[in-house]
Amino acid sequence: MRPLLSLFVVGLLILVSAVQPADARPRHLFKIGSLAPEGSVWILQFQEFAREVEEKTGGEVGFRVYAGGIMGDDQTMYRKMRIGQLQGGGFTMTGISQIVPDFRIMSLPFLFTTYQEVDAVTSGLLPKFRQRFAEQGMELIAMTEVGFIYTMSTRPIATIEELRRATCWTPAGDPVSSTYLAQLGITPIQLSIPDVLSSLQTGMVNTVFNSLYGSIVLQWFTKARYINDLPFGYAYGALLLDQKALAKLSPDQVAIIQATADKYFPPLIAKTRQSNEESKEILAKNGVQFTTFPAEAAEQLQGFRDQTARAVIGSSFSREIHDETTRLLQKFRSGR
Repeated sequence: MRPLLSLFVVGLLILVSAVQPADARPRHLFKIGSLAPEGSVWILQFQEFAREVEEKTGGEVGFRVYAGGIMGDDQTMYRKMRIGQLQGGGFTMTGISQIVPDFRIMSLPFLFTTYQEVDAVTSGLLPKFRQRFAEQGMELIAMTEVGFIYTMSTRPIATIEELRRATCWTPAGDPVSSTYLAQLGITPIQLSIPDVLSSLQTGMVNTVFNSLYGSIVLQWFTKARYINDLPFGYAYGALLLDQKALAKLSPDQVAIIQATADKYFPPLIAKTRQSNEESKEILAKNGVQFTTFPAEAAEQLQGFRDQTARAVIGSSFSREIHDETTRLLQKFRSGR
């Protein structure tokens, strides 16, 4: 009987393995939307993070990323999170700040001059950002970065008057950059990020703002062939997960997600900065020309920053977050 029983058990195991799919669906699958293109540094690093989470949770927790905006823009992804079609997203600061306005504070044009300043302020503001997102039912798992953004155009821009004559784009739902440009006498055209390239192609806009690497992966450089080398602002984002989805996990599984994010996303910021640095040479080799604002014009452009902040405090972000950002920046610059 024992040999027969052993053969029966082996046969049963073979049968089960034959009908069991090789890529069995994880018990807890997090569907994540992102505007980042497939194959970009952001998606590649996220996939590494996802693989390690699945491995460390024994296949219980998995992630599936929908890249390239196929789940819609930031607002559409957020709505899908609310109804459970998505359990998270890689959001830009512009899109998700319509839900958490204080998150847009670091996008104030000409706020930062170095990445060291960015890192100091981000570290100081992170607890407040986590709290603000938690109040809206989202968990801030990691900050992400696009980097310093530049003025990119279909014709050279090296003076403020040339900028004023341009047809500028700003992201839909971005009151900060729109207000800044209004201080210059410019009425920008608001478009979602997926609509920008076609608008450059048709001439609806001729001036946009992006990081050097971003202009390559989104192919904007194919139309915006001139880049002014004075950073206009700083762009960033966040990986957010739905708290209701996280509540279904064990505390250990949640801890694994956060610990793995802490391992993979800080290096992602370093990789993004390296990609931006390497992109300048790539753009130049592909015929993109770089222009420069004269020192006087640069100072004038930077001077509109505080004017813009005064105009949007209380509507685009709170005075509390503005004052804390200013304090952190001044503290870093004074070396204290």
